[in-house]
Amino acid sequence: MKIKLLLLASIVSFMAQAQKKPVPNFSLNAKIGQLNKPAKAYIDYMDNGVSHEDSAVLVNGAFRFAGHVSGNAYARMALDHTGGGKMRAVYTGDVIYFYFGKENFTVTSKDSLGNAVFKGSKIYNESEAYNKYIGGTIMALNKAANADFSKGTPEQQKDTAYIKAVDTRYRANMEKRNQKQLQFAKEHPNSFFGLVALSEAAGGKVDVPKIQPIFNAFNKSLKATDVGKELEQRINAAGITKIGDVAPMFTQNTADNKPVSLADYKGKVVLVEFWASWCGPCRAENPNLTKQYQLYKDKGFNILSVSLDSEKGRWLEAVQKDALPWTQVSDLKGWNNAVGRLYGVRAVPASFLVGTDGKIIGKDLRGESLNKKLEEIFPN
Repeated sequence: MKIKLLLLASIVSFMAQAQKKPVPNFSLNAKIGQLNKPAKAYIDYMDNGVSHEDSAVLVNGAFRFAGHVSGNAYARMALDHTGGGKMRAVYTGDVIYFYFGKENFTVTSKDSLGNAVFKGSKIYNESEAYNKYIGGTIMALNKAANADFSKGTPEQQKDTAYIKAVDTRYRANMEKRNQKQLQFAKEHPNSFFGLVALSEAAGGKVDVPKIQPIFNAFNKSLKATDVGKELEQRINAAGITKIGDVAPMFTQNTADNKPVSLADYKGKVVLVEFWASWCGPCRAENPNLTKQYQLYKDKGFNILSVSLDSEKGRWLEAVQKDALPWTQVSDLKGWNNAVGRLYGVRAVPASFLVGTDGKIIGKDLRGESLNKKLEEIFPN
């Protein structure tokens, strides 16, 4: 009888493990030139709010990724040609961004991902049509702006008037793109990329009267996707995180899993600071935050940092290296950090200064603007 029970337990355990690993419903087969080890490909993709990553060594230029997605996924794929590692490939190497779905497709090129051709992906083709409609991706517009700047002579490239003219053209193109996105969203309320268009056009500072009616016109299934849920959260956040609003309450854990609540700071002035270890401007502001914290902590000033990191080691390494003495929390879900989504954060650094009455008294204060505000609150 014991043997039968042990066997039954093993079967149940095996079935439970099998259920945790859904059957793959997409595959990406690639062939990039004739590259071999140490060449390595890396992919990170977001599926319905959950981040996934994988890697593969190239054999005669070939590699393959496969997995399971619940809907349309957004991916970043980087190719390390020389064995320099993932981070070098992502930030200085051969990298592309694309959408894909529950499909089997191929990616081929004679030399690099930058020149890759996609075949077999309906979702990729739809995303390309969308990008063509709106005038290109942000990365394409940035590349065009750099090319525009490069046309100038060395003397012109040092001239502020020339730089301003290039920047003016770039901003005009971005505004035109934004308007095309809104138009695309209005015309495609049943399209996933119509929702993507509206989400991008809404940005971090949502114009609710403009965005809400367009969002309301989308069908329920699209609103139920993570893109839809996140946009709805951002729309809602715009209405509850204004200066004068009571700061939304939240609880999140420290690195050693101790829950910390914003309510713990009742009666104190607290800066809710959103940051990440990989964010250069965030790290550059940390010395000033440290100085202000030391100046005013005995008068009731606190900082509660919410990290949008997804890797615990990198988060803690940055905290230690920057010598940050205040409380740090994170759920290690990157851009899907629950507090970040509650507050509608789409870029870091971002901050909300909360007064002793629990109301927001400042937003995105840093450097001198933060210092002056604290001087007003805590006069000598």
